[in-house]
Amino acid sequence: MSLRDELLKSIWHAFTSLDVDKSGKVSKSQLKVLSHNLCTVMRIPHDPVALEEHFKDDDEGPVSNQGYMPYLNKFILDKVTDNFDRQDFDRMCWTLCSRKNLDQSQLLISNEDAFKIWCIFNFLSEDSYPPVIVTEEMEYFLRKLTEAMGGSWVEERFEDYKLQMLSQQQQQQQSISVWQLITLVGSGHFSKGIDRQSLSMGIQELYQELIMDVLKQGYMMKKGHKRKNWTERWFTLKPYSISYYVSEDLTEKKGDILLDEHCSVEALADKEGKKCLFFIRSSQKSFEISASDKKKKQEWIQAIQTCVNLLRAGRQAPHRESRHKRRELRLKQQADQEELRTKMKELQTANEAKQHELEDMRKALEEAAAKAAEEEQRRLQTQVDLQDRYRVDLEREKMVRQQMEEQVAQKSTELEQYLQKVREMEDMYRRLEDALEDERRARQDEETVRKLQARLLEEEATKRAELEEIHLKQQQAISETEAEKQELHKERLAKDNALRDAMMQLQQLEQDRQGALEQYQTVMKKLEDATNNTKTWKHKVAEHEGFIRLIQPGSKGHQMITNWGPAAFSDAELSLREKKWQEMKNQVTQAQ
Repeated sequence: MSLRDELLKSIWHAFTSLDVDKSGKVSKSQLKVLSHNLCTVMRIPHDPVALEEHFKDDDEGPVSNQGYMPYLNKFILDKVTDNFDRQDFDRMCWTLCSRKNLDQSQLLISNEDAFKIWCIFNFLSEDSYPPVIVTEEMEYFLRKLTEAMGGSWVEERFEDYKLQMLSQQQQQQQSISVWQLITLVGSGHFSKGIDRQSLSMGIQELYQELIMDVLKQGYMMKKGHKRKNWTERWFTLKPYSISYYVSEDLTEKKGDILLDEHCSVEALADKEGKKCLFFIRSSQKSFEISASDKKKKQEWIQAIQTCVNLLRAGRQAPHRESRHKRRELRLKQQADQEELRTKMKELQTANEAKQHELEDMRKALEEAAAKAAEEEQRRLQTQVDLQDRYRVDLEREKMVRQQMEEQVAQKSTELEQYLQKVREMEDMYRRLEDALEDERRARQDEETVRKLQARLLEEEATKRAELEEIHLKQQQAISETEAEKQELHKERLAKDNALRDAMMQLQQLEQDRQGALEQYQTVMKKLEDATNNTKTWKHKVAEHEGFIRLIQPGSKGHQMITNWGPAAFSDAELSLREKKWQEMKNQVTQAQ
């Protein structure tokens, strides 16, 4: 929709508000004031002489809307450019029309909220006059408003409202005016259980998106170009620029970042104590921005990249492109329905013509049958007298009758074929209706899948943030584990060295023990020889001196000889020491 079409809707509301008696005409003095105000807010030089010259033949009486349109197009709309404040223009037109049509006492919303709904209505309404909004656009507006308020959309409530509209209106396409829409939202019919503040915030969010073209907004930190300090700013993203303000009330604007097809945005690593950084490179300057968290950072990067892609493709903002597609779809459906109605009318006309033709044929057959009956009766009356004379004629008449019966049978067959075609056309009409119903369901399924995709994307972003946090924790744990692993490796080397020393000591002990055992065996052999000698000597003494009894040493147990000397420890003590050494060796092996 062009700028001229958007401005004409607001001007139409202002013009009709000046039409007090609803005659479709406005006095010239009022049009002068309206024209002067329009030129003022749209920054166009006002020429009051041109208005007088244009309506010099209408000095008496009011001026109609059609008479004002040529002046409006020539002296105002043809000169307008996009360098004026649209909000001031809309507020001027709203001030004129709201005084006459709006009853604020019956509404739960403020005058400011009603003005925003009026602007949204002009954006979504059809390009016809008087402007109306169809049920599809009304559902789109109410659904987005409910989502902005944090509520849940109740499809049954909207269907009940459509049925109520259908009972009140006799139109094929249900629609409402702007004042009906403001009354519907202000009455709280679709915002039950939601307070006024949430309703006002929802209207504000929808106004920012649809009218102000704000695709995303929020607080972030920006690095200065001169002082290099970080300052918190309120950023608003639009299709062609990013503006940043001191606060969210938008009273003090600090600058703009102009976007074009050459702009780029990329993530930065954390530095200077700032996290969640990203970098915007425009044709004029480059900006470093810090978001509050990783999710906000990713959302801003994706939103800015979407704007740049739209600029590169030469496309409009997403909501404006969506509105254009919905209108094209509605026009296509209306054309299809009109074509279907035309075909049905043609079929109905052809059916009526065939019925008339069949009726004429039936009458002709009845007349032919009546004439045949009269002829038959005549022949019967004269048969006795003229039997011989008219026998040949009788045979000829029978042949004619047979031909007529064949013609009747042929016409009956043609009638049956025509009825079959009529039934096929009716079946085709039912199939077309089923196809339209399937298309409507498909659109509903598409909307459901789109929401599901949006929710899955949001969950994916959340999971990605959680995975990144888990990854950081794993990196820390791996670092700690590496340090512990190095300490354990050092301890294991120390224990290996101690174990080698102990093994060497044990081998030395085994060698010493083996040497002591050989010495012990040598001593035992000498002792055994000495014992044998002693026994021999004792035997000799007993033989020679039987009265003498020698004092003999007592019996001794088996003694052990080690590197500490003979009888240092027993076999049990040796076994206990070997068991302890084996346990210590097993512990060192397990620790490794």
